[in-house]
Amino acid sequence: MSIHEECGVFGMISNNTTDVGQMIYYGLYALQHRGQEGCGIVVNHDGLFSSHKDLGLVSEVFGKENLAKLPQGEMAVGHVRYGTTGANNRSNCQPIEVNHQKGRMALAHNGNLSNAAKLRDELELSGAIFHTTSDTETIAYIITKERIKCGSIEDALTNAMDILQGAYSLVLMSPQKLICARDPHGFRPLCFGKTKDGSFVVASESCAIHAVGGEVIRDVEPGEILVFSRQENGIKMQSIQRHCYKEERKICIFEYIYFARPDSVIDGISVHSARVSAGRELAKEHPVDADMVIGVPDSGLDAAIGYSLESRIPYGIGLIKNKYIGRTFIAPDHRLDQVRIKLSAIEDVVRDKRIVLIDDSIVRGTTSGRLVKLLREAGAKEIHMRISAPPFLHPCYYGTDIDSEEHLIANKHTVSEIAELIGADSLGYLPVEKLGCLMQERYPDYFSGYCSACFDGKYPTEIPTDTRKDRFEMPLSQKEKK
Repeated sequence: MSIHEECGVFGMISNNTTDVGQMIYYGLYALQHRGQEGCGIVVNHDGLFSSHKDLGLVSEVFGKENLAKLPQGEMAVGHVRYGTTGANNRSNCQPIEVNHQKGRMALAHNGNLSNAAKLRDELELSGAIFHTTSDTETIAYIITKERIKCGSIEDALTNAMDILQGAYSLVLMSPQKLICARDPHGFRPLCFGKTKDGSFVVASESCAIHAVGGEVIRDVEPGEILVFSRQENGIKMQSIQRHCYKEERKICIFEYIYFARPDSVIDGISVHSARVSAGRELAKEHPVDADMVIGVPDSGLDAAIGYSLESRIPYGIGLIKNKYIGRTFIAPDHRLDQVRIKLSAIEDVVRDKRIVLIDDSIVRGTTSGRLVKLLREAGAKEIHMRISAPPFLHPCYYGTDIDSEEHLIANKHTVSEIAELIGADSLGYLPVEKLGCLMQERYPDYFSGYCSACFDGKYPTEIPTDTRKDRFEMPLSQKEKK
């Protein structure tokens, strides 16, 4: 599996001046799976912002010394980054901070704008100077520009949402307010909760709210804006729903297949249960005589359990993941296989067994081939690979790192050809028409739809004309010559 983690956002507003920076740190730790390139925290103390951002894992960027430098405050926002657009450098680390005569703002964003290039060109031609290559700075400019026209920051965000297209789950902070918003389609998850001391917490996933001792209240609705402000009698919450129910709900299906942590609940649906359901459906669609079902750690494990339950083939742990390899892991010499460094087979478990190997997807096929080879060398007699997602056929414009059809193995080869290329005895994918099993279709009134454009090419928004990752690194004069 070579798709990378999504970004994660986290925000908190407290009743008192507390060590909110430390709480954001714990929240980001729980969201580390969504981004391992960089992270950052901005703390609001008496209307002033203090921040620390850098490349690396949360534990690397916020050692004791850097965490201790963050002051106590009333509010804070944090972000873990995996960049699907923009170079991997410190300037692209979030939250982005804006200092303007209309007021300060710190903004953290998960997702990709589908009209980012168009908006950025318009802003540059009007005199805007960009310091990063991420979509987030474009959002910050749009909000600031709208704030000049209207009074409050929430009104500015409401107006900005008329302009922004694509995927965005936002947490932003002004000197007085903590605000969160989710795009009208609800591509990316966002939820909020409350701690025992009355503080409110906003996070990409429910697991992060639980990590700081909070209780989840509900998901932020697609198109909804929530405004939290401190009052004498506690924290007031306001819901702005001008953009709600205008578009069909389109949560990214890959949140359930791969991105989210299995203990999270997104839009009322357990991620773990969704993956187990996918495994059960795989067993119905692609049965095989075998001795054992094993999953590829970590996102293939729940689907493997489902396949085992439905097929009644015993579930086993045949692959072990090295949990201590993070961003600072140095790629070994090309003569060494990185899969072997990260994963190892338990020979006593797989030797002389007919194995059903469950993974969440195949992109280029390289990793899958190495996994099959690893199990063969450990003595597996047969290896039948089953994938808890349909074949990737199309790029994603909403945050998943799939940007070129030419690199997708399923665009060049049939299923039987892919099986031969990766060395498996057989291969089966979850049919695209069965993706609804992940959404547990017994709740049709609660959940109206999901985005599966990377599998079926049915995009909910207009497709951008320029899809290069480095599109913002080219001078405008060069863009005009193209």
